[in-house]
Amino acid sequence: MASLAEIRARLQAQENKGGNTGSTGGDNAIYAHWNMNEGDSATVRFLPDADSNNTFFWAERAMIRLPFNGVKGDMNSKQVQVQVPCVEMWGDSCPILAEVRTWFKDASLEDMGRKYWKKRSYIMQGFVRDNPIADDSSTNPIRRFIMGPQLFNVIKAALMDPELEELPTDYQRGLDFRITKTSKGGYADYSTSNWARKESALSAEEAEAIEAHGLHNLTDFLPKRPGEEELRVMKEMFEASVNGEQYDPDRWGAYFRPAGMAPPAGGSAPAPQPTAAPQPAPIPAPVEASAPPFDADPVTESAPAASEPVETPTAGTQKAEDILAMIRSRQQSS
Repeated sequence: MASLAEIRARLQAQENKGGNTGSTGGDNAIYAHWNMNEGDSATVRFLPDADSNNTFFWAERAMIRLPFNGVKGDMNSKQVQVQVPCVEMWGDSCPILAEVRTWFKDASLEDMGRKYWKKRSYIMQGFVRDNPIADDSSTNPIRRFIMGPQLFNVIKAALMDPELEELPTDYQRGLDFRITKTSKGGYADYSTSNWARKESALSAEEAEAIEAHGLHNLTDFLPKRPGEEELRVMKEMFEASVNGEQYDPDRWGAYFRPAGMAPPAGGSAPAPQPTAAPQPAPIPAPVEASAPPFDADPVTESAPAASEPVETPTAGTQKAEDILAMIRSRQQSS
């Protein structure tokens, strides 16, 4: 388990770099905090990652949403979205963002660029200690959380507070986190969420649950890393989406599908077909609002800053170890 100082060091190193940076279980393991009523709050207690090599108690996920004007062959279909992984999660070059980055050089294409920009979310795990959602239960009390950027920024800000002395995930001196749902501008707002002021230990029942069920390795719930064939399909789907085409299950169903669509029966995946270079089309009407599935960002992410998409990810020059040494030196002298 990483120390608080190590977490702070890694977070600070990421800040200095400019901010760059599964399976479902089938037992209602994802806690859908976005389904709370406006004005409700849920109290959760985060737990560490089972992977001791992970400094943080979360795994970051980056997805790209591809909207399509219906499903080919379905006369009654409405607009659908397909999520594909942004391979920058693994430090690879993303073929979609390589195209989208160029759009930000033209002011008239910036809105379109933000539409296809990667959306970040953060996978965590822990207990739900106070649950306002009716009929919500899981066979395993250790739930998984998908936090959007707004909630994650609240969590991160507290971790960087020098007055925080212990890890919030500590079994004896950790802190609860209160997720509060309000609204702003017609969208869900979680900015008033906060950490508890007092430390608390896990209960005997919670300790027994960890012993009985074990902790999750959070990277197990990231999407599969695409290979060359999947990357070709992603680029093909992206081009079709930008051109305003429909989703074609015969061409892409074996690779990526809208939420709720069953995979094709039998057979191996067909070879991707080439398409014409994309020309930004008018932005389609928004998808009808619905409760997001577990692999959707539960919070609408605000558009990235204009400078973010035109930057090419580069390795940071400041080492986390240097910051960690400075923090440890400060703790020893206090």
